[in-house]
Parts: sequence; C-alpha cells; structure tokens
Amino acid sequence: MDATVSLPVEESSIRYDGWRVVAVCFLVATFGWGLGFYGQSVYLAELHRLHGWPTSLISSATTFFYLFGALLVAFISEAIRGIGPRNCMVAGVCIMAGATALLGQITSPWQLYAVSALLALGWAGTSLGMITNTLGLWFDKKRGMAISLALNGASCGGVVGVPLLVTAIGHFGFSGATVTAAVVMIALLVPVIFFFVGSPPDRARIVAMPSGGTALPAANDPSSLQIRSMAFRDVAFLTLTVAFALVLFAQVGFIVHLISFLDPVIGRERAAIAVSLLTAMAVVGRLLFSTVIDRLNQRLASAISFASQGLALMILINSRNEMLLIAACGLFGFSVGNLITLPALIIQREFAPKSFGVLVSLLTAVTQVTYAFGPGVIGVLRDASGSYALPFYGCIGLEITAAILIMVRGRKTSF
Repeated sequence: MDATVSLPVEESSIRYDGWRVVAVCFLVATFGWGLGFYGQSVYLAELHRLHGWPTSLISSATTFFYLFGALLVAFISEAIRGIGPRNCMVAGVCIMAGATALLGQITSPWQLYAVSALLALGWAGTSLGMITNTLGLWFDKKRGMAISLALNGASCGGVVGVPLLVTAIGHFGFSGATVTAAVVMIALLVPVIFFFVGSPPDRARIVAMPSGGTALPAANDPSSLQIRSMAFRDVAFLTLTVAFALVLFAQVGFIVHLISFLDPVIGRERAAIAVSLLTAMAVVGRLLFSTVIDRLNQRLASAISFASQGLALMILINSRNEMLLIAACGLFGFSVGNLITLPALIIQREFAPKSFGVLVSLLTAVTQVTYAFGPGVIGVLRDASGSYALPFYGCIGLEITAAILIMVRGRKTSF
C-alpha cells in the first residue's frame, strides 16, 4: 500500500508556521510593552495631573505592578503547558486591555493598586516570559533569531505606542484614550492570535537524545518544582541570573532617569532626541545580532554588552559635549534589546530542553523583582548626593561585576 510521507517544513523556510507566530508575538510585545512597561510613565503623569496624588504613591503602585508581575511570570510555563500558548496569550491580551481601560476610570488610590494587580496579570501573559516560552515551542535552531525579531515589538511599543497614547489622551482625555487603546488591542490581537497561533509542532513535546534520535519525555523527568530547586543550587544558572539581574537593575534605572539627567545639560528637546536614539539603537542592535546570535559565544557577547554600557555611562558622567552625550546614549542603547534576548538563548544552550520554559520564567521573575527597585534606588542616591554621578558610577560597578560574573560557567548541568 502506497503512503505519502509529509516531511516537516524546516525552520529556515519562509513557509514555516513558526514565522507567523513570530509576527503575532511582535504585535503582542508592541502592545504589552507599550501599555504595560513604557505606559507606566504616561499613567504616572496623567494620574498626578488628574487627581493630585503624590508621585511617590503612584510610583509605588508601579513598583507593586513589577513585583506582582514577577511572581506571576514565574509560573507562565505551567500555564502554557496547562491551557496552551494560544489560550494563554488571548487571556493575557484581554486582561491587559481590561486593566488599561479601568486605569482611566479610577478615583481613589486603592483602585490604582487593584488595577495594577490586574495589569500585572496581563503583563505576565504578554511580555518576555510568554513570548520566549511560546517561541520555544516552535523554534530550536533559529530560536535566537525568532526571539530577537519578536522582541523588536517591545521597542516598537516605546517608539510608536507611547506617542500614540499621548496623542489619544490629547484628543479623548485619559479615560477615553485608555478605553480606545483597550478596544484596539482586543480587536487587533485576538483574531490574529486565534488565526495564526495553533498547535506547536510535535517536536515541541519530545526530548533530544545524544544519539540524534528523539524520545517522549520520561515519566521520571523532574517536575517544575524540582527544576526550580536544582536551578538555585546550580552555578551556571545562578551566575546567569545574578549577572542579568544586576545589569537590568542598572539599565532600567538609568533609562527612567535619563531625561532628568540630560535636561539641565543639553535641554529637554535634545534629551528627547537622545532617548529616541537609544531606543532606535536597541532595535538596530537586536536586528544585527539576530543574524549571528545563535553562532556566538553568548556569555562572552553578554559580557561585552555589559562593558559597553559601562563605557557609555562613564562618558555620560564625565562629558558635557552635546554630540558625545547623544552618541553615548546610542552606544548604551545598542545592547539594550539584546540583554532581553540573551538569557533565554543561554538557557537553551546550557540546559536540557525540558527545563527551558521553567528556567526562562524563573530568571525573568528574579530579574523583574530586581529591576523594579532600580529607578527608586537611583533616585534616592541622586537626592542624597546632589547629582547623578554617584548612582551612575554605582551602575558602572554593577555592569563590571556582571561582566565578570557572567563568564563563570561552573560544571555542566544535568537538567
């Protein structure tokens, strides 16, 4: 009896279904970062203007958002395994849209914290943990490129999403703008997710064998809880996690304070140009790295990226030349996007496939808890010292420490 064998489409082929999932993840990241991450600065300004609440109260709600989101994202791999990537993504989109709409309706501080908790739940379903776990089901050899391309949506959320949100507030008011953003998010993303994000390929459910063959996951494979427990005793995972936690603490804190630092030196308009260049260079850096990142020594690439950010900070502290300051922002920005992508790729290379989702979610949670305090600590040090020199030198110290730490690999892992 004749039988036609249908060969799977290679990841490198444009016809591979995974590339459509990459496009969906790009859109999800655009809204997720635009409304969840970068949108926080817009919400702070508008809530202060509308209600007169202290900036410290509103910004503490932002810290709560990051911390609660970190707790949730640690379990995103279990959620995907339980209800599937499509359902998880749709749930994340709908919850974030609902929370965004509610932000424009709040009238008291307790409501702000309640909505921030809801927004954190949506953030967990639309941000880094969700996207890397989802793409990990479709990609192996091209995973680095896929994640890099998808996470350009994060930069797009800052470059395009925030200005559009500000423009909408000018036309419709804060309440109308948040509702409009929520409606657009659901109307655009939900149909696209349902149409393009189907079941992952069968190989996503198998484990590679040393002989080159494959086998179904064994019944005695470690559980998620066991993987987390082993991770916190593993040198390779600890050095990776601590290094990126330190760098993201410095990176997020620096970016939040960048305009305040540059404004008295080169003026608000030039400072805005510097921020735009930083964001644009994050896209350029991620696109350039995406073509070679799977072939690089990724720990070494991380260390060089950390050092380049430290160099950029040194220039910013010690120079008052306008062009040099703007160029330093571009240098800092070149590695910003890749520092989001690299941890997942290092985990893919150094740990077993069955542990990928759990470890990426765990690392994302730890780093998010850490960088949630970055802006606040830098602000306190700035107020205490009277300038940004002390906190930025502190950030340089963190970058150098991380560059050394990331090169410590330890023994080969077994999970």
